[in-house]
Amino acid sequence: HWFFGRGAWRLAQLWRELAAVLIPAFSPQGPVPLDLDDTLFHKSGRHMHGAAWWRDAGRSTGTRVVHGLGLNLVVVTLRVQPPWGGEPLGLPINVRLHRKKELTTLDLAEAMLRELAAWFPERCWRLAADGAYASLAKRGLPRCELTSRMRRDAALYELPPQTRRAKRGRPRKKGRRLPTPQALAKTGSGWKRLTLNLRGKRVRRLAYSRQMLWYEVCPDRAVLLVICRDPEGKAPDDFFFTTDLTATATQVIEQYGGRWSIEDTFKNVKQHLGGQDPQVWKGQGPERASAFAFWMYALTWAWYLHNQPSRSS
Repeated sequence: HWFFGRGAWRLAQLWRELAAVLIPAFSPQGPVPLDLDDTLFHKSGRHMHGAAWWRDAGRSTGTRVVHGLGLNLVVVTLRVQPPWGGEPLGLPINVRLHRKKELTTLDLAEAMLRELAAWFPERCWRLAADGAYASLAKRGLPRCELTSRMRRDAALYELPPQTRRAKRGRPRKKGRRLPTPQALAKTGSGWKRLTLNLRGKRVRRLAYSRQMLWYEVCPDRAVLLVICRDPEGKAPDDFFFTTDLTATATQVIEQYGGRWSIEDTFKNVKQHLGGQDPQVWKGQGPERASAFAFWMYALTWAWYLHNQPSRSS
């Protein structure tokens, strides 16, 4: 109770110390792969500080919304490919508590990413997040490229025309209106056959990609739309976008597919580390205990990956 509720230590410093170990060890060069999402830590009790009623994504469906009482935590993880292959790991490197009537989840996500950029001013970031965080694309995150989902009915436009001579009035901000992503998916041309690595498995997909302007979400820069289709027709089409215009369709689909590692992190921290169970209710205790469970999860994996015996031995 004293350690979490009143201890003289700061979460921000713990995360900075941990990130200083994990990022050089597991992503020493190139853009740092990150994943972002939020999760609900179920709590009970009328006087649980920081707790509120939130949508429970784990129990909600497309037709039924379920709410739960608890702590809504926004989490950034470092994506790590383990030496044994297969699905990547998600090692937490920053966590923030989302409180009612305060900063939004987008605000908290932006603050954490700017904090990471300040800690590592020489590094670039490659972030994957679900559609709830697509609006981060217009927040000018430093040295960060975002890959996320796009709405099926998104209003899309061609890039604004380039004018060679000055004309009266302001220049156009967008080109002609394009069909929605769902309508574009019905086109019969421009599709490519790809073999992808999704969560450690090789799968075949069809992909369509095109640069365009998603003015409502990212009005000042072009994005790359990527439509992914199951050639056997068993799965519905997926619609992704990225702010990295140099990325290929393969890279975009694989990057978003690897985002599932953060979902595994949520499950493991809750079920195996008991992140929802610490008996603290007051002050900073609930927030600190929940974040500390993520911190210990990342530290445990870092220790194991560093000390695991090689296959040759």
